[in-house]
Amino acid sequence: MSRKRRRSRKAGHRRWAARGAPVPGTHRGDIMSPAKRSALMSRIRGTNTTPERLVCRELRKRGLRFSRHARDLPGKPDIVFRKIRLAVFIDGDFWHGWRFPLWKHKLSPWWQQKIEKNRQRDQRNFRKLRRMGWTVIRIWEHQVEQDLEKCVQRILDARARLTEGGTD
Repeated sequence: MSRKRRRSRKAGHRRWAARGAPVPGTHRGDIMSPAKRSALMSRIRGTNTTPERLVCRELRKRGLRFSRHARDLPGKPDIVFRKIRLAVFIDGDFWHGWRFPLWKHKLSPWWQQKIEKNRQRDQRNFRKLRRMGWTVIRIWEHQVEQDLEKCVQRILDARARLTEGGTD
């Protein structure tokens, strides 16, 4: 007798509408006091996030060496292979606006602007790195959660492609 295993979702996990359709709902205001919201937001970190740690752990298991959070590069990529000029960003779905046009109407104007600025900054940094001769890979939080191995394989494939060019 086989049972279907139900996949558990983390609290507040997003469910998307049909392909290309906006997510139903509207902005309903904040349910927390400003002090409580501030305390909650102060606990959110931009580096060493869970998806980052998972990907780095898998790359290290394969014996790869890399730098992390390179301050000298635009956008401070999460993972950097300097010799072959490969930069990897592992972006959070909310903070970097994955499919943002479909759910931005559910946010207050302040959050809409905040995430839109993040997206514009990401695009600027991507263009700067490409002009500097870097290959850039962007991995989303939900991709790491769904298939970590596939994300790691993307990095390994890009690394192999760049190493074949004779720059490693």
